[in-house]
Amino acid sequence: MQKKNIALVTGGLSGEAVISYKSAATIEKNLDREKYNVYVVDINPEGWFYTDSTGVKTTVFRDDFSIVENGQKIRFDAVLIGMHGTPGEDGKLQGYLDMLGVPYTGCDAATSAITFNKRYAVAIAKMAGIAVANSLHLFAHTPVAAATIAGQLQLPVFVKPNNGGSSIGMSKVTGVDELEAAIEKAFGEDTQVLVEEMIAGREFTVGVYKSHGAIRVLPLTEVKAHDSKSFFDFEAKYEGKSTEITPAVVAAPIAQKVREAATRVYEVFNCRGVVRIDFIYNETEDRPYMLEVNTIPGQSAASIVPQQVAAAGVSLTDFYSLLVEECFA
Repeated sequence: MQKKNIALVTGGLSGEAVISYKSAATIEKNLDREKYNVYVVDINPEGWFYTDSTGVKTTVFRDDFSIVENGQKIRFDAVLIGMHGTPGEDGKLQGYLDMLGVPYTGCDAATSAITFNKRYAVAIAKMAGIAVANSLHLFAHTPVAAATIAGQLQLPVFVKPNNGGSSIGMSKVTGVDELEAAIEKAFGEDTQVLVEEMIAGREFTVGVYKSHGAIRVLPLTEVKAHDSKSFFDFEAKYEGKSTEITPAVVAAPIAQKVREAATRVYEVFNCRGVVRIDFIYNETEDRPYMLEVNTIPGQSAASIVPQQVAAAGVSLTDFYSLLVEECFA
């Protein structure tokens, strides 16, 4: 069997690039070299680059997304996207690859763009009957007074940049006097801000993927932020300020409701590949609320999806092979 040429695309143009490189390192280490020739492509603010086996750095040809290795032009059979933030998670790279006719892992351009916009994602989920928190969508060009926000939403609220991930620029606000500063902080990261009522409950996050046309749900993870952190922010995620329990210790009926909600979200958003969906399970109402959909979930050694894959008894090598093969289907 002839090996397929796979471009593992990483980097990105946002603050999340640091996470992208960690994810790509895990993916590269676990890709099956008996099936694939793997070429790491780095898209960063300086340009699109490939560094060959001898350490020579060359520019990627963007007209056909090809590279040169040892004097030979290499075209890719598929692209494995290992990039968080723009342009890999918001649909831009997907649209480019669609125009070139190059298959890629994960969600298509439309799904990526919609889920990257947190407010549009919750609006679509709500229309499909999935429980979501009440929220307000703010735009930099139209200021809204803190008092107006407090009149429409119940405190405490979370204030976060509407696009982007890794909880950068996010705040929890318990008093009206803290709102202005939190909004300003979030606007420092984005031109749109989401202000969302806090849902009390247990936080679960779960990986969902497709295999041979069937939607499969990985074992659940429960996220518990440490006392000093009342939510899963950047420090909680990447600097060990939270505890993640995989598989989650949870009653079967609750786990079932979260799994059903996750499957429904995957269907509604027409997802492909592996996505990670975050929920808060409200015990009073006995139902899960969808927080957000991550179409390029972290794959670093400490990330949740690799934990869940291990808990499912699957090797990362087999899992990544499945994701690559699925993009040809």
